[in-house]
Amino acid sequence: MFAVYAESFSPDDPLSALRLGERPDPEPAAGWAVVTVRAASLNHHDVWSLRGVGLREEQLPMILGCDAAGYDEDGNEVVVHAVVSSPDWVGDETLDPKRSLLSERHQGTLAEKVAVPRRNLVPKPKSLSFEEAACLPTAWLTAYRMLFTQAGLKPGDSVLVQGAGGGVATALIALGRAAGLRVFATSRDSAKRERALELGAHETFEPGERLPARVDAVMETVGRATWSHSVKSLRPGGTVVIAGTTSGANPDNAELTRIFFQQMRVQGSTMGTRRELDQLVNFLDITGVRPVIHDTMPLERARDGFAAMIAGELFGKIVFTR
Repeated sequence: MFAVYAESFSPDDPLSALRLGERPDPEPAAGWAVVTVRAASLNHHDVWSLRGVGLREEQLPMILGCDAAGYDEDGNEVVVHAVVSSPDWVGDETLDPKRSLLSERHQGTLAEKVAVPRRNLVPKPKSLSFEEAACLPTAWLTAYRMLFTQAGLKPGDSVLVQGAGGGVATALIALGRAAGLRVFATSRDSAKRERALELGAHETFEPGERLPARVDAVMETVGRATWSHSVKSLRPGGTVVIAGTTSGANPDNAELTRIFFQQMRVQGSTMGTRRELDQLVNFLDITGVRPVIHDTMPLERARDGFAAMIAGELFGKIVFTR
C-alpha cells in the first residue's frame, strides 16, 4: 500500500527524512480492525517524529499520522481515535502511563490503510465529510478537552486563546464561540487576527496587549512567549490550561507569586478520550461547526503539506485524501 513514512531522523531538516512509497499492508492483532483511509490530517507531531522526537531508530520505518477517517471492515464510516491505551486499561485513556499515539509504537494513518483497536473507532455522522472528520482526533479533540473538561467552561464564560492560526487554536475559537463563550484571541499576524474574527472571536489582540477584562480561562499552547501575558490576563481563581509550548518551555517569568496570591489554577491537558471524541463529533453534528481546512491535497503530495507546516504558513488544517 502507498504510505508516507519516516525512514530516518533529521533534527535540522525534517523534510529530508520524509519518504513516500510502498509499505506492507497492516496485519491486525486480535481485537484490532483495519480502516480503509479516505482522509488523514497533518499535525505538528508528524514533523517532530521526522526530527526524532518520540521515536527510536529501531522503530523505523514508521508510517506517520495520528488522524484519519474512513471505512471499517464492515463498510461503516468511522473516525479513528489516535490514543492507544493498554489492552486492560479502564477509564481515561490519556492517563494510562503506557499509552501511545498512532505513529509512535504502532504504524500511523498517512497510508491507504491503518490498523487500530476496535474500541478506538467512533461512528462518523453523514453530516461530516471525511476531510472534516479527519481533522478531529488530535487538534480538535485537544481543544474540546481543554475548554470543557479541563477548564470546565460554560456559556457566558470568557476565554483567551493564545496564538490564533494553528489547528488547536482555530478549534478553540470555533468551539468556544459555538458553546456561547466570549472568545478573545491573539496573534502577531494581522491577517490571522482578521481570520480569527471571521471564525468567531469577539475581539483579537497583539501578543502581550492588555485585554478589556480579565478572563475566566486562558488556553495556552505557545509557552514561553505568551506565558506571562496569559497569567496576567486571568481573573483571580481562573484557570490556565496548557497543552503545548511551541515557543519554548521555560518562561522568563513563571509568575508564581501572582498564581498563588490570586489562587489561579494551572491545568495540563493532553489529547482526549474516546468518549470525548464521540462527544465532539456529536457537537459538530448538532451545531454545524466545521473544522478550518487550510488545504486539501492527495496523499502523494504529502511533501508539500509538510513543507507548509514547517514554514508556519497555515491557518487551520492540512488534509490528505485518497
